[in-house]
Amino acid sequence: MEKRASNNGSCRRLPEWLKRPAPKGEQYKRVARVLGDLQLATVCASASCPNQGECYSAGTATFMIMGAVCTRNCRFCGVRHGDTSPLSSDEPQRLAEAVKKLQLRHVVITSVTRDDLADGGAQHFAAVIKAVRAETPAVTIEVLTPDFSGTREHVNTVCQARPNVFNHNIETTRRLTPQIRSGADYDRSLAVLNQAAQHENHPTVKSGFMLGLGETDDEITQALRDLRQNGVEMLTIGQYLRPGKENLEVCKYYRPEEFKQIEKQAKQMGFAHAAAGPSVRSSYHAEASLKDVDG
Repeated sequence: MEKRASNNGSCRRLPEWLKRPAPKGEQYKRVARVLGDLQLATVCASASCPNQGECYSAGTATFMIMGAVCTRNCRFCGVRHGDTSPLSSDEPQRLAEAVKKLQLRHVVITSVTRDDLADGGAQHFAAVIKAVRAETPAVTIEVLTPDFSGTREHVNTVCQARPNVFNHNIETTRRLTPQIRSGADYDRSLAVLNQAAQHENHPTVKSGFMLGLGETDDEITQALRDLRQNGVEMLTIGQYLRPGKENLEVCKYYRPEEFKQIEKQAKQMGFAHAAAGPSVRSSYHAEASLKDVDG
């Protein structure tokens, strides 16, 4: 198996193609104000997403429910971990109000992992979906969920709430999963995706992973095959960026043309939508990508 060459020597300096414009504009301020007023967290801010400025300026955000502290400590992630707080019973309504105020047509809802909850937060996801639909019936809803420890009942709870898109990220390749994903299992994640794909409500199933953590060409290809064989229709692949000194270092910065080649490979495998690029993230341009699947 041939490994991709590492360019560790250049990892201390961000390549030009990864630099993003600073947040600005009235729309950016409006989104930030609505989120602040309603005391809502976003993965954009909590995970230090490089696209935060662009997305806020376009009037969108990815909501992060169930608090801003995770029970797991994945080595790639910038979200805080540690002791969590009780769920906020009015969070579903507050989020629904934000969706209405921002006049969103597509909403992405993700969460920290809550292994401390009996159902991993599945019922809370369902309550948020219901509240958003009640306030804005025409909105399409995408959920980006944790693995719920692989419990079929909890995955079913979310699917029964009828999200338009069910997303769960494998994050990396099979070999690297134990080193990178705290408390996670590669095959368990595939099983979650497969269950969603087989559900009677037929949500569009989506997943994604990062590059730059030491994966090989063969491992990338195998990850693509595994996702497609488990019913994944939409795919996102982006560059891993180190959130802080306590996180894993970047092994390689992939060039835009390398991402395009992998995107082409994914489309040839039959994914209805595949987006691969240095700045691509799970919810980046999520509304536009859904149109590829819906036709």
